[in-house]
Amino acid sequence: MEIELIEKQLKAVADANRLKILACLKKGEVCVCDFTDVLGISQPAVSQHLRKLKEAGIITERKVGTWKHYRIQENQTTIMQGIIASINEEWTCGCKIDRECVGD
Repeated sequence: MEIELIEKQLKAVADANRLKILACLKKGEVCVCDFTDVLGISQPAVSQHLRKLKEAGIITERKVGTWKHYRIQENQTTIMQGIIASINEEWTCGCKIDRECVGD
């Protein structure tokens, strides 16, 4: 079972935008509304990237009003711990941590 999980996780992080999302999330919980500006891609594309990371058990979400907030899942495989630790938080900028979302 763990080998299938590791395969899914490695596929999930094999994308520059998903690595940028993880770089942002290393700073703390982030609202989905911030990722379109940070990544410069459409909201549907952001949602697809977040879905892949969530399905791989790398991130989790919680609903706050009309928005979803994402953070890195606490329990990770050893391989994912190493990958997350090696991600440079400076790969992305503009993440707004712990702020009110427009429309809340």
